[in-house]
Amino acid sequence: MVSTFAPQAAGDLNFLKKLNRSSILGTVRRYPGATRADIAAHTQLTKATVGGVVQALLERGWLREGELQPRGGGRPGRALYLDDAHHVLLGADIGVRGLRVVACTLGGEVLLQRYVTEAPTTPEETATRLAEMLRVLRDDPVIVDRHCLGLGVTVPGPVAPEQPILRLAPNLGWIDVAFLEVLRPHLPDLDGAWLLDNEANAAAFGEFYFHDGIPPESIVYISAGSGIGSGLVTGDNYPLVPRGIQGLVGEIGHTIVQPGGLYCHCGNRGCAETLVSGWAIRAALGIADTENLEAAIAARGDDPDVNAVLRRAGEALGTLMLNLHHTLNPAMLVLGGSLMHLGERLIAPALAYFEAHQNDLLRGTQRVPVKVIHDSTFTAARGAAAQVMAKAALEA
Repeated sequence: MVSTFAPQAAGDLNFLKKLNRSSILGTVRRYPGATRADIAAHTQLTKATVGGVVQALLERGWLREGELQPRGGGRPGRALYLDDAHHVLLGADIGVRGLRVVACTLGGEVLLQRYVTEAPTTPEETATRLAEMLRVLRDDPVIVDRHCLGLGVTVPGPVAPEQPILRLAPNLGWIDVAFLEVLRPHLPDLDGAWLLDNEANAAAFGEFYFHDGIPPESIVYISAGSGIGSGLVTGDNYPLVPRGIQGLVGEIGHTIVQPGGLYCHCGNRGCAETLVSGWAIRAALGIADTENLEAAIAARGDDPDVNAVLRRAGEALGTLMLNLHHTLNPAMLVLGGSLMHLGERLIAPALAYFEAHQNDLLRGTQRVPVKVIHDSTFTAARGAAAQVMAKAALEA
């Protein structure tokens, strides 16, 4: 399967140096405070290679030295950390109901974030508005003196695996949009790596790449919002994002759960999105598209119809979790997206269904952990920033 960050075979020395640099940065990211000797042991690179690459990264402001680390019987080594003082990573998320931008350090700390509740219209108008937000962000005193390593943009639909083209965003009505080409003329001075990805893929990547400590072997992120999708990330120094030949890996919202059921925005019938998505819940409860979904549901209190719709949506979400567990078998599942704001009436049935059935196949007791991100407003944008760092580490 196609993966954005899978290292490609190459015979030149320059590419090998890039792989070494990425591997060393990945080791420091996973093991903050590692010494040069520790890095050599983890990467199986020679001490001379590690020393040369580390020195170059120190000079370029990617790494910084810390305290001396004592070693039994040998010379103490300097602890190494990602340098969060010199660079900035930009991420942007085009959501169905708003635009979000973030600025992050190399370690994933969010320095700035902005969100506007504006439903995207045409790609051209959206690019104009997004560029405006990014210029304001870039000129903020907090980051204006930092070197920008690039920009990652996420979209609510599958992206072609070999080129940055949004194939289809059913909830926006966008088809085959080369959005970066539309955006670039508005930001001619923004250098560095540029990339476009599906929002669930980017969110999964960020949860993996910026994981506190050593991440699980693999993570599946489920994005439940206006639509529903998922992203899988696995690997070590080169996180892998399987995409499929057409970029459709993770499009769980358009897997069929009710043959002959309601029509979906994609044109099929009985998709998961007809049960668990923002638009499906609105349709079932008669909530207008212009209303805030969370506020409208809260205003109806303990309405039996609301409870029934949310319970049915939660069970459908639990079904999707179980299907992903059986088909991808990740080491961790992460639930995010705007529907998490609806609270326990949606989340509890999903978790209960998954907990009750996740071991039916193996009759075992091992549990796959589930993390719930109750506010994932900037999760995809932060994930896009993580992808910028991963790409910059290979291309710098």
